[in-house]
Amino acid sequence: MIALALPAQDSGTFTPPGIEELHLPAIIPWGAADGFSKQMLLVILSVVIIGTFFVIAARKQQLVPGKLQFAGEAAYSFVRNSIAKDIIGGRDFMKYVPLLFTLFFFILVNNIYGAIPLIQLPTFSHVGGAYVLAAIVYVTWIAVGVRKSGVRYFKLATVPSGVPFYILPIVVPIEIISNFLVRPVTHSLRLFATMLAGHLIIMISGAGIEYLVMQENVLLKGASVLVLGGAIAMYMLEALIMVLQAYVFTLLTAIYIEGALHADSH
Repeated sequence: MIALALPAQDSGTFTPPGIEELHLPAIIPWGAADGFSKQMLLVILSVVIIGTFFVIAARKQQLVPGKLQFAGEAAYSFVRNSIAKDIIGGRDFMKYVPLLFTLFFFILVNNIYGAIPLIQLPTFSHVGGAYVLAAIVYVTWIAVGVRKSGVRYFKLATVPSGVPFYILPIVVPIEIISNFLVRPVTHSLRLFATMLAGHLIIMISGAGIEYLVMQENVLLKGASVLVLGGAIAMYMLEALIMVLQAYVFTLLTAIYIEGALHADSH
């Protein structure tokens, strides 16, 4: 943050950090591309963290679980019962639990990075990762629908039952755009935008606090305490949003799969 605030002090005005500050230099640059970045390192680290935790939690299964086993079972049960079973239904949900389980904890860990001192970088504040996850989900629920209903699925997904035929020329294009174009875009951008906005707010607050503290005016120095209080409140709110966004992304995935499975009954 020092590097962000010093130029503002030298010029006498506060220059807040921008989106470009999120694009850190590559750890291992190569060619004309960005190279191996901090975001890539954190994504790999998240896979190691998640895998290690659940392997250790499940390694010594006991009838009366220890703390680690209890935490692992509670985490699994949350996704299995509260998302997969409740949304998809008791008959079909089990085959989709691995996907939903992986999505939830992968997104959760990569979001929580933004609340950890020194790391302080939610990897989904870069849109590329959100696009990839949304694309995986997009292909998955379409494949589920086609497998269940065949090519007829596309008709079921775009032609609502009970709609008068003379309204269909208006309704069908709207359904096509909504289901096959807007849905994957909003699914990814919702995750990306909240992580980016929250991270920018924390960065601006930190730079603002440093700028005020370095001023000679006593009132401005005192105002830094108020900004610090607001920054702490925003930090806690952002931590909550990090968890909620992992839940929302996974919940929407379950809803899309359920819609593809039961398209003929909607």
